[in-house]
Amino acid sequence: MFTVPTIDISPYLDPDGSAAERARVAREIDEACSTVGFIQVVGHGVDDSVINGLTTALDEFYALPLDAKKRYTRPGENRGYSPPKSESLSMSLGVAAANQMNDFYEAFTVGSERSWFAEHELPESSYASNTWPDAAPGFRPAVEAWFDAVRSVSRVLLTACTDALGLPAGYFDELTDHSIDALKMNNYTLPEGEIELAGELTGMGAHTDFGILTVLWADQVPGLQVLDVDGVWHDVQPADGALLVNLGDAMARWTNDRWRSTVHRVDPPVVDGRIIRRRSAAFFFDGNHDAVIETLPGCASAERPGYPPITVAENIDAKLAGMKAGVAPEFADREAQRVKAAL
Repeated sequence: MFTVPTIDISPYLDPDGSAAERARVAREIDEACSTVGFIQVVGHGVDDSVINGLTTALDEFYALPLDAKKRYTRPGENRGYSPPKSESLSMSLGVAAANQMNDFYEAFTVGSERSWFAEHELPESSYASNTWPDAAPGFRPAVEAWFDAVRSVSRVLLTACTDALGLPAGYFDELTDHSIDALKMNNYTLPEGEIELAGELTGMGAHTDFGILTVLWADQVPGLQVLDVDGVWHDVQPADGALLVNLGDAMARWTNDRWRSTVHRVDPPVVDGRIIRRRSAAFFFDGNHDAVIETLPGCASAERPGYPPITVAENIDAKLAGMKAGVAPEFADREAQRVKAAL
């Protein structure tokens, strides 16, 4: 039976957490990542006021008229506003939809800036400056508070994952000390009557995330679906107070699919010709732009050779080109085959 396990990570936040408690959490993470690839995380330490601030910020921005929101669009960049039906997540794996740019969500993305890491010479293409909507004055402070909080959660999770994989403490530190982090805030809705006019629509096409892991806040509204190892889609909704965590392509490549990146999609329900509104905020912990993703010790064999090495930036750039411009990546075969088998 498909179940997304709930894991309390508080022993990793507690400075007095015992080694035995942390070892238990690490075992639970390894089991979840080796099977389901999705986790409900509780004991994450994010205050309710920060979560409430995020939802208020989303409501403030997405209530603006479409023309006002489009002022913050940055074509070709992974920053700012993305209007409905301007992206196709399935094309990040080279799996074309009937209408490639048919994902009906709208989104706003912010992320790590080059100025945050003055000690490094970093490319603007990976660490672009953020755009903040002055038409929604409460948006920036609330989103920055959420970004900081969930960024901390992602680092705690990486520490637990390091233990779960049996790696030395701090193994990933030099691969993540100037990580490309991105927060994509999604809104799934369309004006009344547009469904009949638009034909077949996809909320968010089947895809894997690009980086190490993703920490997701989402409304408790149906729509998120996860693909299991047998090629069957399952509905997933967050439990009260939980954050959803799934694995990205960098972790799958590092572990040679001991922990596979999680194939998922969003298909919100339609009631009386209208889509029930759904909001989510996905924090992508992606790693340093120049970090090389290559198979971890002990994860490759003659029967199952590892993935070819690739940098974090090369992986992200190729998949963003698929998502935003329909250019299929050349090295996403394993993930793409899993998606195609479920179509």
